[in-house]
Amino acid sequence: MGNGMTGFYILLGAISLFSWLASSQLKKKFKKYSQIQLRNGMSGAEIAEKMLKDNGIFDVEVISVRGQLTDHYNPQNKTVNLSEAVYGERNAAAAAVAAHECGHAVQHATAYSYLTMRSKLVPIVSVTSNMSQYLVFGGITLGAAAGLGLGWWVAVAGLAMMAFATLFSVVTLPVEYDASNRALAWLKAKNIVTPEEYAGSKDALKWAARTYLVAAIGSIASLLYWAMQVFGSNRN
Repeated sequence: MGNGMTGFYILLGAISLFSWLASSQLKKKFKKYSQIQLRNGMSGAEIAEKMLKDNGIFDVEVISVRGQLTDHYNPQNKTVNLSEAVYGERNAAAAAVAAHECGHAVQHATAYSYLTMRSKLVPIVSVTSNMSQYLVFGGITLGAAAGLGLGWWVAVAGLAMMAFATLFSVVTLPVEYDASNRALAWLKAKNIVTPEEYAGSKDALKWAARTYLVAAIGSIASLLYWAMQVFGSNRN
């Protein structure tokens, strides 16, 4: 089990490194494109409200929330939540983020299949994600110590829970990429941004998507790693 844990810590370290690199790059890009002031002078909140209106959505509220990169769409209370750096600012980064979050509101209004699937996974993942790894590790340890089949089944139950978290992470990818595509298509079609501003918005959203991509790859890698440990221990 020692070698197994060493391998896991190496994997965890690699995932953490890539996650940090993507996240820090996103912050750099956001800072860079925050310097490109929109020629039309619209704030993030105004852009969000216009995109919702243009898509025939009148039951979603645009509100300001604290923090950096805390922007999100809440399907429960139908709110587009924009961070202070987006809500009141008038730059290419703010335009990109505001339109992206509205992209989620459009997905919700049109019953976009991947968003529906993701929403259904939320209550399951919120319960299982914290305990899955403990069950897998505990089950393998129990099986190794006592030689009991029960330990293996505990580990398999943990793996099943982990699989839901991985599925959630993977389903998040089309949801995020589609929201960005909707945002960029609207920004371009309505001439909200100039070509230079559009390029900045596109680059910022590309790096935001990469943070989700790294998370999904990390989740898949962890699931495969633990699956090999569990089914390997069963053979032994």
